[in-house]
Amino acid sequence: MSAFNMLRIASEGLGAHQVWLDAIGNNISNVNTYKPTSENAFQVQYPIFQADSTGGVRVTGIAEGDPNGRMVSMPDNPLADANGYVRAPDEDLSAQMGDLIMAQRGFQASVSVTKTAQDVYQAAIAIGQK
Repeated sequence: MSAFNMLRIASEGLGAHQVWLDAIGNNISNVNTYKPTSENAFQVQYPIFQADSTGGVRVTGIAEGDPNGRMVSMPDNPLADANGYVRAPDEDLSAQMGDLIMAQRGFQASVSVTKTAQDVYQAAIAIGQK
């Protein structure tokens, strides 16, 4: 594999992991977003990735969670219905935190590959200058 291919694949990985990190950040920041029962709950976002034929990856879309969310009894919430319920996102915070760790590690790995490819280019340039 050439250094150019390494850079391209690492760049695609960086982009994909950045989309994933952004989605997770949005999901975590909305974990306590409550809506009236007459509205849809916040929908968790899940990026959809697809490998391409050259070894890279791309984001093909964003899937969304259940708009019904889950009903939570919060009679003191001003958004609560007559029965004291509000809609909360159907979100598992511990799963989001696990995904966050995986996305961070993937991003770090792509950065490491990019740094290695840069070092290879610098060594090749130095050889050509001698």
